[in-house]
Amino acid sequence: MSVRSSSVAIVVAVAVAGLVTALKDRAALQEMLGFGGSGHAPAPQFMLMGRVTGPEISPKPQIDVQAIADRLQAATTVPLLPQESETGDEAEKSVTVAQAPQGQPPAAQPAKPAQPKVDESALRYFASRGDKARLQAEIARLQALYPNWVPPADPLAVPQSGDRQLEQMWQLYSEGRYAELRKAIADRQVSESGWQPPPDLLDRLDVAEARARLVNASDLKQYATVVQIGANTPSLLTCSDIDVLWRVAEAFARTDRAPRARDAYVYILKNCTNPQERLATIQKASALLSYATMQDLLALERPDGNGGREFDSIRNDLARRFVAAGNDDPDLAVAPAYLSIVQRLAETEGLASDSLILGWYQLRRENYADAEKWFRAAHDKEDTAIASQGLALALIAEKKPQEAEDIMYKWRGASKDATATYLAATANLMALQPPANLSEEVLSRIAAEIIAQKYVPTAQQFGWFARSLNQPQTAARWFETALRWKPDDEPSAYGLAITRQQLRDRAGVAEIQRLWAGKSERIAQLGETTNRQTTQPPLPAPGQTAPQGAAASPPEIVRAPSLDAAANPPASIEVSRQPAMQTVTVRRSARQLRGCTTTVNAQLLQPEAALSRGWCLMDIDRPMEAVKAFEAALVSPNRKTREDAAYGQSLAYLRAGLSNNAAVAATRAPQTQQRAAELQIAILADRALAAFDAKRYREALIYLDQRAQLRQEPIDLLVLRGYAYLNMKMYGDAERIFTAAAATGSKDANRGLADLKASTHPDTVD
Repeated sequence: MSVRSSSVAIVVAVAVAGLVTALKDRAALQEMLGFGGSGHAPAPQFMLMGRVTGPEISPKPQIDVQAIADRLQAATTVPLLPQESETGDEAEKSVTVAQAPQGQPPAAQPAKPAQPKVDESALRYFASRGDKARLQAEIARLQALYPNWVPPADPLAVPQSGDRQLEQMWQLYSEGRYAELRKAIADRQVSESGWQPPPDLLDRLDVAEARARLVNASDLKQYATVVQIGANTPSLLTCSDIDVLWRVAEAFARTDRAPRARDAYVYILKNCTNPQERLATIQKASALLSYATMQDLLALERPDGNGGREFDSIRNDLARRFVAAGNDDPDLAVAPAYLSIVQRLAETEGLASDSLILGWYQLRRENYADAEKWFRAAHDKEDTAIASQGLALALIAEKKPQEAEDIMYKWRGASKDATATYLAATANLMALQPPANLSEEVLSRIAAEIIAQKYVPTAQQFGWFARSLNQPQTAARWFETALRWKPDDEPSAYGLAITRQQLRDRAGVAEIQRLWAGKSERIAQLGETTNRQTTQPPLPAPGQTAPQGAAASPPEIVRAPSLDAAANPPASIEVSRQPAMQTVTVRRSARQLRGCTTTVNAQLLQPEAALSRGWCLMDIDRPMEAVKAFEAALVSPNRKTREDAAYGQSLAYLRAGLSNNAAVAATRAPQTQQRAAELQIAILADRALAAFDAKRYREALIYLDQRAQLRQEPIDLLVLRGYAYLNMKMYGDAERIFTAAAATGSKDANRGLADLKASTHPDTVD
C-alpha cells in the first residue's frame, strides 16, 4: 500500500482499440472552453486520456514526465489541448522529480533501478473479472508510473494482498456502486483506527462520482451544473469519454454560449480520431449551432482515405438542415452547393419533404415562381395540408387567388394556419379587378366559411363584389355584416354609405355620417356637390394597416401571411389598404349624368352615349365597366369626344390601379397640356406606390422625383418618400423628410419619426 499512496498524479487512459495517451495542462483546457475563475478546485497538472468505461485519476506525480513520454512514444497519441510552450526554468517547474517514500530522505537514483514494488491488486481484480479494457488500462497506467515494472504474464497468478475488504472495495468501484464504496471506506475507518484507503482508489472514485453527477445533470437539463462540474473536473474532458465532451458542448449551447460550444466541438474535431465519434459530433452540433458556425466545424473535415471526405455519408442530411435553416431567417444566404444537393435529392429521390424545404426557402425570399414550382411538386407527390398551404401562399403572391382558394378549401380546417391561408385566398379572390367569374358553388362555399369564421376582410369584399354586379341590396347586407363583426371597420362603413346613397336611403347615409363624424373625411363628404380633387391617402408605415380615415377606394387587398418557419406559419394575416390613385375630376353635363345602373353592352351605343355612360359608371365606382364604355367612345369621328374618352379611360384604369394601362390609354387621343400633365402626375404617383408596395424602394424614389419635377409633392407622398429612405437605411435622409413633413402637423410623419427611432435606437423604444 505504501507504493500506491506515493504514486504520481498522472491519469492514464486507454481506448478499447488501443492505448491513447497525452500530457496536458488544465489551464489550457479551461481557456479553450471558457472555464476559469475562482472557486474551482485545483486539478492534477498532467493527464493521460483514453479511458473506456469511466474516468480514473492516479495519485500525485512523483516521476520524470519526460521518461514516461519517451516510453509511450510508440503509442497512438491524441493531443487534446494545445500544449503551451515552456523553456528554461518554466519547463523544469512543470516536472516533479521522483521522491522517496513519505517520511524518508530522498535517495539517489541507482544506475540500474531495481524492480519497484507495485500494488497489483487492481490488476489482478480486473483480470479475474474478465474486464480486458480495464486490465489494459491498468497495465498502461502502472507502466507509465513505473517504467521498470514488467507486467506479469498471468495477472491471475498475482498473489492476493490478503486484504479481502480492499478487494471488495475494488469490486464495488468496478460495478459503479459508488455510494456503497464510500460507506465501506467509512465503516472500515471507524472499525480500524488509522486505516486509510489507497489514494489511487479515492482519486478514481472522486472522478467517477463527478462523471455520474455530470451525466445526471445533463439528463435533467441542468446545464449550468454540467458546465460547473466540467470546469472542476477537467480530467473528464477527454477523447476517451467523448460522451462527456458532447454533454458539456450541449450545455454551453443551451445556455446561450454558442462560442464556447463551438470551441468544444472544434476541440473534438481537432484532437479526437475515432471516425464514428467525429461523425456523431457533426450530427449533434448541427442540431444546436447556427449555419455559419457549422461551416467552421465542417472546415475541419478530413479525407476518408478512399478519395472522399469523412462526412460524405451525412452530407445530404446536412444540406437539408441548412436549407431549412434558411426558412427561419430570410436574410440567411445558404451556399448554392447545399441548395443544389437538396434540388438533386428532390428530383431523384422524389420525397415531398425535400420539395417542401425548397418551396419554403424560395417563398421566404419572395421568389414566388420558384416557390410555386417546388410546392406544386410536393403537392403532386403528397396532397397534404402543409404542401397545399405553401402552394396557396405562392399563388396568392402571384395574384392567382382563385386557384389558391380551390387548393386550400379541402384543408381549410386542418389548423389555424391553414384557415388563415384559406381566408387570405378568399379575400384576394373577391378583390380581383375585374371581378373573377365565380360559380354559384364557389361563392356559396366562400360565403359559408366567411360567416362561420366571421372574417371581416372577405365580408367587406363581398360587398364590393355585389356592387360590381349592380346588386346594391346584397352589397349593403354584406357591409352591414362586416360592421357587426368589426364596428370600427371604416372601409365597410364607407361601402355601406355609398351603397345606401345609391339606394337613395338618405336617412341611412345620415346615420352613418353621424356615427363616423370626425373619423372619416370621405364619409363626411358624401353628398357634397362641389368638385374636389381626390387626394393621396395617408400611407401606412411598413407592416402596419392603413389609417381608418384613408381616402382610398376599393378594392381592399388582403396580403397572404408570410411564414416564419416551414412547419409553423403564423395564424394571422396582414390586411392593408390599396392606396387610391391621385386622379382628377372632370365637369360633366346633366346629360352625361343620366342613370347607368342597368347592364348595357357599350359596343352597341353611339360614341356620345358610350362616353356619357362611361362617366356615369365612374360616378358609381365601376371603373372596369367604364373602361369598356370609353373604349366604345374612342371610335367617334369627333375629336373632342375621342379626347374625353381617352382621358376618361386613363382615369378609369388609374382608379383600378392599372397605371401602365392608363399610360397607354392617355396616348390614344391628343390631350390638352393641362390634362396631359394631370395624367402624368397621377400615373407617376401610382407607379411610386406600386414600387413601394413591391419593396422596390429605389424605383419608388425615381418615380417620386419625376413627379416632383411636375408638381410640388403633397405631404402624403412626402411621407412615402421618408419611408422609402427608411427602408433603404438612409436614416439621415429619412429624418430630414419626416421632420419637414411633421412640421405641417402630419400624424403620419410623426409616426415615421417614431419608426425611425425604433430602427436606429431600438433600446430606447418602450
